[in-house]
Amino acid sequence: MPDPGTEVGREIYNNHCYFCHGYAGDAKTLATGYLDPKPRDFTALKLTDRSRADMIRTVSNGRAGSAMMAFADRLSPEQIGAVVHFVRTAFMAGKDSNMRYHSPENGWFDHERRNHLAYSFVLGETPIDRPWSELSAVERKGRRLFMSTCITCHDRPRADRPGPLWDGSAVSFPRGGYSHRSQGTGRRVDATSSATPYALHDRRPQVAHLSASERRGETLFQANCAFCHAADGTGKGWIGSFLKRHPRNLTDLEAMGHLNRAGLRRAIRDGLPGTTMSAWSKVLKPTEIDDLVAYIIRVFYMPTEGE
Repeated sequence: MPDPGTEVGREIYNNHCYFCHGYAGDAKTLATGYLDPKPRDFTALKLTDRSRADMIRTVSNGRAGSAMMAFADRLSPEQIGAVVHFVRTAFMAGKDSNMRYHSPENGWFDHERRNHLAYSFVLGETPIDRPWSELSAVERKGRRLFMSTCITCHDRPRADRPGPLWDGSAVSFPRGGYSHRSQGTGRRVDATSSATPYALHDRRPQVAHLSASERRGETLFQANCAFCHAADGTGKGWIGSFLKRHPRNLTDLEAMGHLNRAGLRRAIRDGLPGTTMSAWSKVLKPTEIDDLVAYIIRVFYMPTEGE
């Protein structure tokens, strides 16, 4: 019989924490590749490494200088205690795999039958970078499935060689037959069809006559920032819908109009405390941040203030 306290924590974790820390608590997620410092790998910790009280403070108040935001304004003390209990029980004590996330209630219908071909890559049994010529026909199908669907959340669990193995472009909604329930009609809509609200925001704006700096900024934005802010800058992609608070809508003049060029540069460089907007100063060079600012201002909004 599942422990009710653990199940409450599991639900909170799967609604708020999995995106960075992973369903298995090991931080092997696509988001990890975008964040510095990296999200915490709970499976590498023992119960004696971090006290329960210390973890509750971190969840409540966030972690300065990282993307770990404060949850005290959106979760009750009881809920924070429940999710910490789940993390300590499931991952740090190693008593739970958390695979029950893939349930019909969470949108995964007949998950085992439809996605079993990708399991060997998800679980690390087959290296993701094994040459195609060495894969069986079944493994090739599994790798295609993993790369088109599972990677959105799982990222790569095992590779024999370091280095980039795929195009790093952001994916804001799941592929491979995932469906969601339309808020308007209540009917399920295939996320791979043109009817999905997420596909619309995966399209980058087509702007003519970008300067050299703006073109460099476009490459940086679409390879990094679009993961949360969506390719069209609205923050209304699949990933943005999971994050609390939602990523800023860069096309919203009311939300962005007060932010001049210098303020935008600081936000990118230093991050925004209390949100998932982390500091990029350790990832991007100052000239790259300038290129990014030039692109965002040219394509998404024009500040009313000067420098």
